[in-house]
Amino acid sequence: MTCTVFLRGFNANIYNFSSTLSRKDIQTLIMKQFWAIVLLAVILSCSSDSSNRNPYLQEVRFRFELNLNLPLYNDLNNIGNPVYVGNNGVGTRGAFVIKSSLNTFYAFEASCPNHTPNNCSTMTIDGQNVVCGCEGYTYSLFTGQQLDRPDDGNRYYDLLFYNATQSGNTVIISN
Repeated sequence: MTCTVFLRGFNANIYNFSSTLSRKDIQTLIMKQFWAIVLLAVILSCSSDSSNRNPYLQEVRFRFELNLNLPLYNDLNNIGNPVYVGNNGVGTRGAFVIKSSLNTFYAFEASCPNHTPNNCSTMTIDGQNVVCGCEGYTYSLFTGQQLDRPDDGNRYYDLLFYNATQSGNTVIISN
């Protein structure tokens, strides 16, 4: 019974408050609130953080399909076996693809991310890591992180990640 009395009193107070405002004032108040919410959503969704952008590598758009039934990509049927895809149009210098779990594949740019692409920048596979031929930097193909990052105060970048999805016996890598 106490609840009902409180609600009745609360409704009465709202009615008295709203009766003092004109219909136009209420519409104006609602529109201001609507636009404030829209502005807040736009501000929160925008991001100007370019601190992760690698200045050495371009983000090239491509799409390439790997057929796991072909002998060239057969190693991708086992977890932890990386494959180098050096076809034209795949990334800047190709891509490394690795199967990290039963249904998860990772793909990374094959050019070293810590200098501009040149004759020695295409990395080579060393187990489950890749090594840059220029400086000897080592990167993990499971995380993309540089394993031997120097502590000299300079900015170093991790491998450039590409999308990798499996559809049946095909792995699609793209950017």
